[in-house]
Amino acid sequence: MRVIAVSQRVEVIPVYNERRDALDQRWTAFLYQAGYLPLLLPNQADVALKLMALYQVSGLLLTGGNSLESYGGDSPERDLTEQLLMDYAVNHCLPTVGVCRGMQFLQQYFGQSLEPVTGHVSALQSVYIGNEVHQVNSYHHFATTKTNEHWSCFAKASDGVIKGIIHKHLPISAIMWHPERIEPFRSYDIEFVQKVFR
Repeated sequence: MRVIAVSQRVEVIPVYNERRDALDQRWTAFLYQAGYLPLLLPNQADVALKLMALYQVSGLLLTGGNSLESYGGDSPERDLTEQLLMDYAVNHCLPTVGVCRGMQFLQQYFGQSLEPVTGHVSALQSVYIGNEVHQVNSYHHFATTKTNEHWSCFAKASDGVIKGIIHKHLPISAIMWHPERIEPFRSYDIEFVQKVFR
């Protein structure tokens, strides 16, 4: 099985005076079902980059959780780590998937500003993908309603908020919903990841 590098959120545990790297266990199950082994990357940039090279990963997954520091987040070590991971991914043309915060990070990385949105922290939403309507979850306060020159949009909510993007020149795609939180995992989401990491 091919190995996919996976970023992690930062959890602050005051009672133990700890900052922990964390990942929803369902991501491991999701990736394994899709045919991949996850390599969990610490939010320590130099170590994460060495792991990427050592294991010759086949792709990078930027997961959700934590707001970006420029939008009120408090995990600068994650922002720095993902910045350097994306530099590596771009330089090596490494297939990359962004999910929720991961999509926000990718948009910011390629020069796009986010805007505050309302009504996007809810159980389910209708998203338009081509001529089809899909029900997806939604857990975000920032998004975009337009793309810049780097992206094509493939999924939108009814209010015009962009929910899915594909880079025009690099093997990078992103979605604003959490496929790992939809159980059983949907074939559409599995196939989306497989298409990027193929």
